[in-house]
Amino acid sequence: MEQIQEAIQRRAADIEEIIRAYLPAETGYQRTVLEAMNYSILAGGKRLRPMLMQETYKMFGGSGREVEPLMAAIEMIHTYSLVHDDLPAMDNDEYRRGRKTTHTVYGEAMGILAGDGLLNLAWETAMQAFPMGEQGETAHMQRIAGAVAVLARKAGVYGMIGGQTADIQAEEAEQVSMEQLLFIHEHKTAALIQAAMMAGAILAGANEQQIRQMERCAYNIGIAFQIQDDILDVTGTMEELGKPIGSDEKNHKQTYVTIRGVEASAREVERLSREAMEILSSVEEDSGFLRELTAFLIHRRK
Repeated sequence: MEQIQEAIQRRAADIEEIIRAYLPAETGYQRTVLEAMNYSILAGGKRLRPMLMQETYKMFGGSGREVEPLMAAIEMIHTYSLVHDDLPAMDNDEYRRGRKTTHTVYGEAMGILAGDGLLNLAWETAMQAFPMGEQGETAHMQRIAGAVAVLARKAGVYGMIGGQTADIQAEEAEQVSMEQLLFIHEHKTAALIQAAMMAGAILAGANEQQIRQMERCAYNIGIAFQIQDDILDVTGTMEELGKPIGSDEKNHKQTYVTIRGVEASAREVERLSREAMEILSSVEEDSGFLRELTAFLIHRRK
């Protein structure tokens, strides 16, 4: 366990440097929003999505630097979603990753603008992958375009935003079906994990079947990750999680745990994890670290 933790920490430190390289200087009349953007993205976190993108890219033989702008971009997209998720109109949370949320520090209006700024900066950053490709190599340009397109779709109304919409509407419903709940989890949580692994595979030149395998694997990881998050909201502590526990109950959210209970939820996490491992094991390329990373993330305590 310690070895995988150390390996994750080393990779996360490297990813942190990549992200910092694409962050804006805090100058000009718009300095406050730039400060709020940097405050948000430098609040720590697992860097799960860029790590999964990088490791999938490596697994399929990728060795260039064109993956780096997309790694930074997906973390910007993920962070903007958290900034907006914490707003009073959404979950109204005061703490995230052990410190005050962006809107709590900078005000609600600046929290909205910081999220908007990160989303737009993400696309500006992703575009920087194109000059890193082989000049005039059409196939390379197409791979980058394909990866950016997947990221855009999985982050938008057919992905994460669609999931967030269904989640908000579910809060007003007296009863949420398991079908609705899985739609929310697939789109709100799993979609960006799918984007990470699919984009990594596409950039490395994986074939269509391999890309679809990564999409399915990431679905399992995302659903298991969210169910584990729901379990921790019931069984964890604020010291472990860095945010208030019981927020789902406070916001009257129906989760996998409230519908099925903790024990059944834990069994589903195990099933999804096992299936994800089987998919990774079936890939001819070396997936050793990716399997270890998946197991660690799904069974985390925070």
